[in-house]
Amino acid sequence: MSNDDLSGLIAQTALGDRKAFSALYAETAAKLFGVTMRILKDRAQAEDAVQEVYVRIWRRAGSFRVGQASAMAWLVTIARNQAIDMIRARQPATLDYDEAPDVADPDPDPEARAAMSGEARRIEACLGELEADKAKAVVAAYVEGLSYQELAEANAVPLNTMRTWLRRSLLKLRECLNR
Repeated sequence: MSNDDLSGLIAQTALGDRKAFSALYAETAAKLFGVTMRILKDRAQAEDAVQEVYVRIWRRAGSFRVGQASAMAWLVTIARNQAIDMIRARQPATLDYDEAPDVADPDPDPEARAAMSGEARRIEACLGELEADKAKAVVAAYVEGLSYQELAEANAVPLNTMRTWLRRSLLKLRECLNR
C-alpha cells in the first residue's frame, strides 16, 4: 500500500471511520508488531504494545499532517515510543534509601587533599617550634593515642608534669596556627 493510501486511511480514521481504521490495522499491524517486538524482546509485551499503539492511533489520527512525514514513519514512531514507554514503566523509578548504592567517593576530593596537605605543613612547622621532647609527646598523645600515664612513664616525668607539657604545647600550637 502506498504512502498516499495510508495517509488517506489515517485521515478517514480521524473522522471516526471504523472500516478505514480496520483497513489501516490490516495493512500495518505486522510491521508495527515487528517494531515493538524488536524493542521489547517479549511477544506478550509486544502484543500489548501494538494494542496500545492502535488506541493511540485512533485517538491521535487527527494530529497526522499529510506531507509533514510519511504515514508509515508516523505509525512506526508511535509504536517505537509506546515500546520505550513500556520499558521505562517496568523499571523501578527510585530505590529506597537503604537499597541505594554508595556512589560518593569516601576519599577527600583534590581541593580537600590540597587543603589538608597545606594544614599538615603548617602543623609540622608549628610542631618544629616546640621543644623536641614536647612535640614528640603531643604527637604521641593526639595522633598515636597514648595516655598521659604512658607518656609520663616514657619520658620519666611525673604525670602532672606531662599534663602541663601537653597543655602548654597545645596553647603554643594554637597561637602558631592562628598566625
